[in-house]
Amino acid sequence: MFRSEYADVPPVHLPIHEAVLGRAAEFGDAPALIDGTDGTTLSYEQVDRFHRRVAAALAEAGVRKGDVLALHSPNTIAFPTAFYAATRAGATVTTVHPLATAEEFAKQLGDSAARWIVTVSPLLDTARRAARLAGGVREIFVCDSAPGHRSLIDMLASTAPEPAVAIDPAEDVAVLPYSSGTTGTPKGVMLTHRQIATNLAQLEPAIDAKPGERILAVLPFFHIYGLTALMNAPLRKGATVVVLPRFDLETFLAAIQNHRITGLYVAPPIVLALAKHPLVAQYDLSSLRYVISAAAPLDADLAQACARRLNLPPVGQAYGMTELSPGTHVVPLDAMRDAPAGAVGKLIAGTEMRIVSLDDPGKDLGPGESGEILIRGPQVMKGYLGRPDATAAMIDPDGWLHTGDVGHVDDDGWLFVVDRVKELIKYKGFQVAPAELEALLLTHPGIADAAVIGVYDDNGNEVPRAYVVRQPNAAGLSEGEVLMYVAERVAPYKRVRQVAFIDTVPRATSGKILRRELRERT
Repeated sequence: MFRSEYADVPPVHLPIHEAVLGRAAEFGDAPALIDGTDGTTLSYEQVDRFHRRVAAALAEAGVRKGDVLALHSPNTIAFPTAFYAATRAGATVTTVHPLATAEEFAKQLGDSAARWIVTVSPLLDTARRAARLAGGVREIFVCDSAPGHRSLIDMLASTAPEPAVAIDPAEDVAVLPYSSGTTGTPKGVMLTHRQIATNLAQLEPAIDAKPGERILAVLPFFHIYGLTALMNAPLRKGATVVVLPRFDLETFLAAIQNHRITGLYVAPPIVLALAKHPLVAQYDLSSLRYVISAAAPLDADLAQACARRLNLPPVGQAYGMTELSPGTHVVPLDAMRDAPAGAVGKLIAGTEMRIVSLDDPGKDLGPGESGEILIRGPQVMKGYLGRPDATAAMIDPDGWLHTGDVGHVDDDGWLFVVDRVKELIKYKGFQVAPAELEALLLTHPGIADAAVIGVYDDNGNEVPRAYVVRQPNAAGLSEGEVLMYVAERVAPYKRVRQVAFIDTVPRATSGKILRRELRERT
């Protein structure tokens, strides 16, 4: 068993709105949220006051403890107000992908039994159709304004009393994000107030925001990574969050320059852009002090190339998953220059880990041996909503969550994630990690992006197939050239056997490759 080097932290037995905004009065007029496109700014005092008024209006509208409210919005400076208002009113927030179809949204509404929706006017048609399909939705609110719908702006004028809801942080579910569905049917992940609040405290000794820091929020708040790293964590400590609704490279770079961003939390595709895109050279990014990447594997060479170009310490990584609230590992800010290349971090406070054999799950492995990563700690989810069997398959009777990720630990406690158990390709008995081949393919100057999955050949052998996006200046790149490039650099059993050229690699908003979509093409 591997244990964190940090001292345990006591559980944070508070509702999430109190855990995050409990010091808002202390931070007062300091900017909490800035719209990165038009500069609109909310102070800590305003966020605190606004969320309390909206909570009062929600309670007056009929929101009660135990209700589920679907928050369906891109990143805006209104998103945190809506989120904390709903939890203060006693509701559980289920966060919805803003690009979800009406049918996908309806499934989540039905599964979560959501009775309320908060959306934005550009997405209102989708929300209305989803509500009709699902049934049971009492009212749709909007963050901005739309005829026939109450808006959060109007709700700020509410004179209703602030709701006094008795919340049990250990048992009551604060947020119900849905797993990405990259390996199966999306499931509601029940995260209690105490689990997500305690995870914030667990992360603090290793990676802590401070007043005066400026964090750029371009990864989505609806995803647990964005919700934690870009909303809850910085607002808990008095930092300023500059909000962008989506990733556009020019807008992103301009926001870093104009708002003097100090810290970036990103996914690998953004690291790739920072390392390789010519636009980067046109902007002053000298305010940056660190870059952290998570949500998907990051190649060590790519991380170093990005750091060299930005004149920063090596890009740090973090590791976790929605079912873990989400963090378990991070490269500490004070150790970014010392972390071995490719490490996803060290165990955060109060967290235990085992590495178990893939062939004999009851056998624990030591440093340097690769196996499935198991995690135990106060951040482990309450379970999957309405799916006790799936919960039991994920969390064993001793409280260990089986991540489905394969990795190993070195003698100094650094974790290296090799791949997903279900994504490993078994070529004639040998295990081939897609992430390793993807990282290698990205080193080819003619390849802009790549993904690898296992497919079966005519002989029934599972073989690696690469899906490759050519660089704009490499239209002549051939299958044979790609096959040879990999073959010269890996053991024979790891060779890519098939190549397909595509326009874009399908990815979740978090940056994870949607291998399921690639499999559907085969």
